Amino acid sequence: MIHFQWPWLFLALPLPLLLRLLLPRADEVKEAALRVPSLAPFALEGGLNPGRRTRRRGLLWLGFLAWLLLVSAAARPVWFGDPVELPVNGRDLMLAVDLSGSMQTEDFVLGGRQVSRLDAIKSIAGDFIKKRAGDRLGLILFGSEAYLQTPLTFDRATVNDMLQEAAIGLAGEQTAIGDAIGLAIKRFKQHRQGNRVLILLTDGVSNAGEVAPLKAAELAAKEGVTIYTIGIGADEMLVPTLFGTQRVNTSGDLDEKTLRGIAAATGGRYFRARDSEQLNQIYALLDKLQPVDQDRQTFRPHKELFFWPLAVSLLLAALLLAANLRRR
Repeated sequence: MIHFQWPWLFLALPLPLLLRLLLPRADEVKEAALRVPSLAPFALEGGLNPGRRTRRRGLLWLGFLAWLLLVSAAARPVWFGDPVELPVNGRDLMLAVDLSGSMQTEDFVLGGRQVSRLDAIKSIAGDFIKKRAGDRLGLILFGSEAYLQTPLTFDRATVNDMLQEAAIGLAGEQTAIGDAIGLAIKRFKQHRQGNRVLILLTDGVSNAGEVAPLKAAELAAKEGVTIYTIGIGADEMLVPTLFGTQRVNTSGDLDEKTLRGIAAATGGRYFRARDSEQLNQIYALLDKLQPVDQDRQTFRPHKELFFWPLAVSLLLAALLLAANLRRR
């Protein structure tokens, strides 16, 4: 919509009419008189010249339009766009996702079909990311080593895109939980404001890296980082073999004791996700434990428009001046 910043300037619109009524007329130029016996040779059909009358009326309206545009420009018209929500600097939230080889185990069900653990995380964590308006999000992928895939940013779409593009084995086949926590702490140090939360998802035991997980948790606690750990994987899975279908424990390598210790040391919580429904419930609970700040701020983009009526007004004034010079 268009809004005038100084609308009171439109009170100046009748100013030319007031000046015409209040100020005395300019002295008329007295021209030499010509004595003739009759006015018949100078008579015009219909009295005054209609063409001249129409031209004078057109110039009068042209002058009024130029004045109207000049006053409109002085009133400072501004175009305002739709309100845009500003990000709220409330929380730094980092996701650390395990990409070791075991994450390709298909013991989760989404939409009636078997999917890998990583695919389940992509689907459910992706919805979680979309809801975190106002939080600064980041993404760490870890396997044998930990990598920063997305630094802390308000761009939730990019974080989600990077998560969806993650692939098994991208960071190696083993699991370096301690290094992932250490990398998160390093990134959190660059942003001192707001709460700092790390959500770590893994299905195994830490068997790689330079930093022990519990030692990394102690460092996180000193830096004020809260860690929520999530153990991924079903307790058992039906696997066809030469001797028939057998039940296999697919989460035998999950180190729940260490994950609980990490969460307890930082004031967080440990969660167990055996299927897609439990994983979904965990993220819903995390939304309650770390609610999104509702104190939103918005701004409306705006653009100054005064130069358009000003330019047209000056053009019309130039035309009026040219017409007056030509008449003289």
